[in-house]
Amino acid sequence: MFYKKLDNFPKDFLWGASSAAYQIEGAANEDGKGPSIWDKYTHEKGNTYKDTNGDVAIDHYHHYKEDVELMAKMGLKAYRFSVAWSRIIPDGKGKVNPKGIEFYHNLIKDLRDHNIEPVLTMYHWDLPLNLQEKYQGWESRETIKAFRKYAQVLYREFGDEVKYWVTINEQNVFTSMGYRWGTHPPKKHDIKAMFLANHHVNIANALVVKDFHQMVPDGLIGPSFGYGPVYPKTCDPNDVLAALNAQDFNDNWWLDVYCRGKYPFFTKKQLTDLGIMPEVTAEDQKILEDPEAYPDYLGINYYHGGTVQQNRLEKQVDDQKDERKFNKVDPYLMQPKGDKAQNPEVPMFNNVENQYVDKTKWGWEIDPTGMRIALREIYEKYQLPIMITENGLGALDIVKDGKINDTYRINYLKDHVKAMKEAITDGVDLIGYCAWSFTDLLSWLNGYSKRYGFVYVDQNDNENGSLKRIPKASFSWYKQVIASDGNDENLLEHKE
Repeated sequence: MFYKKLDNFPKDFLWGASSAAYQIEGAANEDGKGPSIWDKYTHEKGNTYKDTNGDVAIDHYHHYKEDVELMAKMGLKAYRFSVAWSRIIPDGKGKVNPKGIEFYHNLIKDLRDHNIEPVLTMYHWDLPLNLQEKYQGWESRETIKAFRKYAQVLYREFGDEVKYWVTINEQNVFTSMGYRWGTHPPKKHDIKAMFLANHHVNIANALVVKDFHQMVPDGLIGPSFGYGPVYPKTCDPNDVLAALNAQDFNDNWWLDVYCRGKYPFFTKKQLTDLGIMPEVTAEDQKILEDPEAYPDYLGINYYHGGTVQQNRLEKQVDDQKDERKFNKVDPYLMQPKGDKAQNPEVPMFNNVENQYVDKTKWGWEIDPTGMRIALREIYEKYQLPIMITENGLGALDIVKDGKINDTYRINYLKDHVKAMKEAITDGVDLIGYCAWSFTDLLSWLNGYSKRYGFVYVDQNDNENGSLKRIPKASFSWYKQVIASDGNDENLLEHKE
């Protein structure tokens, strides 16, 4: 759709940035914090790049005032952060740690004092280790009970201070990477366990959303989902059908449950036929379909989508030429590692390269139009306000003469901000944009070399940096975008 003039961003649009507790806080063993599954996983040799971990990370726990001051200098209107469950309840289910509560009260107060809207994520992957070791984590319904208790603690403590809440971050990513592909904790390769854990997370999400609506009636809550549109490789009807299958398997499987309380029929039938569909009890269904358990808005983490063609069983492919190669499992696409594994995707679709989009140096597709497509698809289907809760470029930033000229990041963000503006002109109710990330941080498996932040942090893969904060060129650019409410067209044009 072409427009002579694009609509303005709303006056109350939340221009923000994001982070996650394990990736920034450090202070892993301070002030009563208990261990999480990531604390254990990153200390096992070979799990992360150069065995990097979050023991110190960028030490936000001790530098939060400095970081918030930088946010204020940028003019940030919102800051999305996550609470470390094991900092609040060290063993995941028992006594509340007052020092943990105090830290987040102080952070939220500091944000409020600087006119920055806090956006609180309750779960960003760092499950308390005790729940994993005692109950097998999300494979057990005991973890549902523990999460509900934890959420109620947060509502009581912060319900009057925080308006925007995120329940679960990227459920599609942590369940598949942790239980299926074994590249995140708990490092399993069991697809049936993955779908069971995923079902339990769905129940937990529904229960805490309902509790929220009773305990924090003036707040807004929703999950944060890693969404990507799916393109057919060609207009061959078989490729179009494959894209339909992939969309159901990669996206609808989660969003339909969040917003409608039901698993989509197509994928459910495939999993049932394979014997890997978890049991959904009558009580489960009642919980999921309760309108009080539906979200008020949707958080969407957008990085890229995917392209598919007809499945390889019906359409033979030359593995050396035609089929996309996956040296690593992409966290935003369900991708089979080989037909020897039990892969429900194999008869549904086959992932292939998209020749029309560029890639980052880490192999992620750069597709700003895909963001517009995603926003259109989601809003049309679920009719809920949307906040982009993550979007950003991971890159190897170089400090030269004390400065970081990350023009490549600016250009990436320009294209995605423009795509949002186009989606708003299309009619999408978009309420905010939290770029990933405010500061550099531990990039889970990739150490500190893959940087996303507006603020450079002197930390390295040997974890002996000075932790000095240095605003990048993108910091100044985003500051101008915020000041203009995203409506200065000059800021969205590419400059070399």
